[in-house]
Amino acid sequence: MPRPMWSGAISFGLVTVPITLEPATESHDVHFRQIHLEDGGRIRYQKRCEIDGEVLTEDQIGKAYEVSKDNLVPITDEDLAAMPLPTAKAIEIVAFVDADSIDPVSYGAGDYYARPSGAVAAKPYTLLRQALDRTEKVAVAKYALRGRERLGLMRPLGEALVIQGLHWGDEIRSSGELAPPETELTEQEIQGALALLATMSIERMADLGDWLTDHYTEALYEVIAAKAEHRQPKPVEGEEAPTAPVVDLMAALEASVAKARESRGETGGPATVHEMPKPKKKAAAKKTAAKKTTTEKKAPAKKTARKRAS
Repeated sequence: MPRPMWSGAISFGLVTVPITLEPATESHDVHFRQIHLEDGGRIRYQKRCEIDGEVLTEDQIGKAYEVSKDNLVPITDEDLAAMPLPTAKAIEIVAFVDADSIDPVSYGAGDYYARPSGAVAAKPYTLLRQALDRTEKVAVAKYALRGRERLGLMRPLGEALVIQGLHWGDEIRSSGELAPPETELTEQEIQGALALLATMSIERMADLGDWLTDHYTEALYEVIAAKAEHRQPKPVEGEEAPTAPVVDLMAALEASVAKARESRGETGGPATVHEMPKPKKKAAAKKTAAKKTTTEKKAPAKKTARKRAS
């Protein structure tokens, strides 16, 4: 079981829920050591004091803020614990919002489970989780962790509450500078893309099956095992993704639709992209507008005819 990395309480209104935070994810990254290529010896790093040259252990190392090049202000853990910050020992819920109102680019580093501390926390913890679940809301919260105040999103996940870190507003870059040059698309190309999206759509992410497997890490472990056993790695199965530039966009879309259908086991004739029917409401509105315009145009002609008769 992961060790708690923070203890405090969730605060919303006058209700407090004692909790601890622990990581919600675990890493399966493969870590490499640095070695001397000539003899295979490991490369080690030492933390050495620049004044007396002594090699230091972790319990001999503290924090300091650099005011200027030769002026460091030591900051102790006691200093940080005594900060006049409401969120130092509390996760303060500031608002409840609709989950779909949060842009995914806002999500930052750090996903944590909030674990209730003791029997006294069970009831308010369950109350908050069920209230969020029933209203389909998420809680925007502020909390202090690892030396800084953070913004987070609290939501139910199964029977627990999970907190996902959010970026502050001024940390998100504007997307305007990344916009491509103005490009014209035909209606047929747009309908082709919509057809491909419809063919590749699924109900749940869990339905992706084998696509959720980290094949890169599997292949990397196979390379390591092969090197350790003095053999060649097993051959790679599957086909490589095409790297050639797209020349005919419509042909690429139609081929993609056909391939997506084939991967789903769907059979049939060659995939073609047809224009989707227009929404009925808009068509009715256009028909009414056209009828009105025709009536207005005919009226003056009738009036002219009467003048000639007189």
